[in-house]
Amino acid sequence: MNRQRNRGRVTLATIAAVCAVGALPGQAHAADGPATYTFDPAAEAVRGAETNADAAELKPGSVYKSSIGRGQKLYYRVELDDTTDAYVSAVAVPKAGTKVAYGDGITISIRDLDDTRCSSEDADFESAEFPRPITAYAHRTVEKGSSLCEAGGTYNVLIERESKATSSPDAWGLELRFEAEPALKDAESLPTEAPEDWPSASPVPPSGKQERPGGSSFYEATGLESGEWGDSIVPGQTRFYRVPVDWGQQIFATAVLSNSKKSTEYLGNALVMALDNPAHGHVDNAMLSYSGGSSSVALDPLPPVAYENRHAAGTDTSAMRFAGWYYLSVTLSPEVAEHYGDEPIGLTLKVKVVNESKQSPYRGDAGIFGVTDDDRDMARSGESAPEAVESATMTMVAAAGIGTGSVLVLGLGVWTVLARRRATPAAVPPGAGGQPPYGGPPQAW
Repeated sequence: MNRQRNRGRVTLATIAAVCAVGALPGQAHAADGPATYTFDPAAEAVRGAETNADAAELKPGSVYKSSIGRGQKLYYRVELDDTTDAYVSAVAVPKAGTKVAYGDGITISIRDLDDTRCSSEDADFESAEFPRPITAYAHRTVEKGSSLCEAGGTYNVLIERESKATSSPDAWGLELRFEAEPALKDAESLPTEAPEDWPSASPVPPSGKQERPGGSSFYEATGLESGEWGDSIVPGQTRFYRVPVDWGQQIFATAVLSNSKKSTEYLGNALVMALDNPAHGHVDNAMLSYSGGSSSVALDPLPPVAYENRHAAGTDTSAMRFAGWYYLSVTLSPEVAEHYGDEPIGLTLKVKVVNESKQSPYRGDAGIFGVTDDDRDMARSGESAPEAVESATMTMVAAAGIGTGSVLVLGLGVWTVLARRRATPAAVPPGAGGQPPYGGPPQAW
């Protein structure tokens, strides 16, 4: 009887795993209209405090969901040692349909308990005055010869929102992450000066466009490798993609918006393409104007990924400081709908990653600050993070199914042998009618 119960548990576990796969979020398609930002389902809800004494603690390697109102200054806190470089990022997500203005945005900073600022970064909408996710990060890095923020202990994370009086007062969602950079193999041997120049000629990506619809957030970003990728986008929508870029590699990206027959109205800043690094720190963006004809825009040439890039004064170079998944996002202005309708417009991304991979400077597992063979496979197949989980789950379910099936086949085989033995004339009592042993196989089978 116990064996029957155990078999039932195995079968239920397999069914539960299948159901879990079915419950995973899917990617939003352009034809469905502007989708809301999909926050990481693992994000823990946390409330920002107006005083640092009440600040909630963020844990390394974790993701959080919060919000911030117009003009608010909110505190969170982190506990740091005296050797580890740490990064806290914020993705600010205004509601679709709300109004933002030039200069609206957030500032994130990490500060010690004397309110000394370790670092800070701004994210704003610039001249593309329409709502979309924007990112910024702050870091505490321990540098040789510097006494700034080097002690271990409690540090404050301060996020400040700036919004004009003419902007919508609605709260913005916040997706927060706290990441710790791995320890170095040999810090003394690493360069301490950032590169001053690098190849700037954009290489031609492989020919042959393939369809690859983007996701609705960092969490659902679609994997891409070098190539030409087709998608479509509706006004007000943001599409997310991710590209593995290893140490020593350089990424180039171009977005192309297809032509429309509906109008020739000129729209400045009709589309924004942004690039963010593995810690969700902003790298660069590019804006495209549109007047109904095919139009393209490319990111400025960026340096190859290198540890020493962090010593650069420019934030775009400094942000290319570690390997991992780099995120491309493309947003089409909602104003496009006023002149070109709300139907999807063709979008093409041309992506090229050049150079051979170099050795990681870290000791041990690099975590999100590295590129693995699995990452490359996901980029090749176009998998997002939830799709990778689904694929792994299906593999587990298949293995469990094979195991459960083997048990069932073995059990039925034993029952058949017993039935045949009991069906012999010497073993069958008068009037038994040759019934299977014990009334047939257990019901749990």
